[in-house]
Amino acid sequence: MYYNVSYMNSFNGVLEHISKIWLDLLVIIALGWIALYFGKKIISQLIRHAVRHTRFNNLSEDDAHKRQNTLIGLFRIIWKLFVLSAVGIIIFRKVFPTIDLTPLFASAGIVGIALGFGAQSIVKDFLTGIFIITENQYRVGDVVDLEGAAGTVERLGIRTTIVRDVDGNVHYIPNGNIMHVINKTMGYSKVNFTLSVDPDTDIDKLADIINGIGEAMAQEEAWQEKILEAPKFLNIGAFSELGMDVLIVGKTQPSAQWSVTGELRRRLLREFKKHRIELAQSAIVPWNTKKK
Repeated sequence: MYYNVSYMNSFNGVLEHISKIWLDLLVIIALGWIALYFGKKIISQLIRHAVRHTRFNNLSEDDAHKRQNTLIGLFRIIWKLFVLSAVGIIIFRKVFPTIDLTPLFASAGIVGIALGFGAQSIVKDFLTGIFIITENQYRVGDVVDLEGAAGTVERLGIRTTIVRDVDGNVHYIPNGNIMHVINKTMGYSKVNFTLSVDPDTDIDKLADIINGIGEAMAQEEAWQEKILEAPKFLNIGAFSELGMDVLIVGKTQPSAQWSVTGELRRRLLREFKKHRIELAQSAIVPWNTKKK
């Protein structure tokens, strides 16, 4: 009974103390909210000003935008943790002015060392995330292949990377597990595909058609900003009595290779039909073919 009375007296004392400092607490919370709101704005402005496309660097507009979004997300998280921690400590000191937090922080350091041995994977994730961001291995918006998870990076944190694949599935990948990164949209992308045509096709005529279409696309207003090097005929690959493989290559802005490739194929098929260039025959025998 004595402990219950003592506890109630202490609780009532705390409530009475809060009733006297409630205005101070509201001011602290308001200042914390203001710091969060304007801090995020300032971080965005500073990073967008510092990381941008200029004539003195090799960043394209798209690369700069991805880098900006990645760094903004990271520093906003750090700023949020800092502000919330500071507000929490200030409020605690206001509500419990007689409690000394120094021993608590000292013991927290010891506990942190102990937990460090049991949380090595988390520390590894954190450090790997820092290296990924500082080394600019990939950014938010990049199309990547991370340990078998292929898709677009939706969020890059200091502990995990979130990738959404073409089917809409979301992959959460601990940064510490990422050993091999394939970035398909870093700096520039490439048009690189093969067409199989009839083996009797005139190669010179075929090369002229491919190069002409590529040059025409690179000059058009709708495509000139996406194409860095016009798609062109490169060489002949495998060939047989059924067909001949022709390799076509080019260079585009990051992530533009798929749209450029699709339009190029559409135009090539139209020109092939116009010039009576036949595609290779399929080697697959229909299932309903019967021996006679």
